[in-house]
Amino acid sequence: MSYKKFEIWQNARELVIDIHKMSLTELPKFEMFEEGSQIRRSSKSVKSNIVEGYGRKRYKLEYIKFLTYSIASNDETIDHLENLFETGSLQNEKLYANLHKRLEVLGKKLNLFIQAIEKR
Repeated sequence: MSYKKFEIWQNARELVIDIHKMSLTELPKFEMFEEGSQIRRSSKSVKSNIVEGYGRKRYKLEYIKFLTYSIASNDETIDHLENLFETGSLQNEKLYANLHKRLEVLGKKLNLFIQAIEKR
């Protein structure tokens, strides 16, 4: 089985793509290189840490460690998204709400995934 079969990785991948597009099309130019750059990096870190953890799945604690990093990056991404919206840089409320909800759901799924690994 590949990490690409995991729903958490698929969700993270879709969010990376949508956040990348949002940061380049919905934000003022100056923000593309400030908070826009930060949110792109943190969203990509969510996905990358799922992959790195999967590569260490033989070592349960290492796997959990990288999934925990993924949760932290997901929380960071939520924070950047909230900053963009609250400062008025991201004005598309529907897009904000959609991304925010999906990030919250992903965080919950990551937590449940860690719990499942801990029980093994």
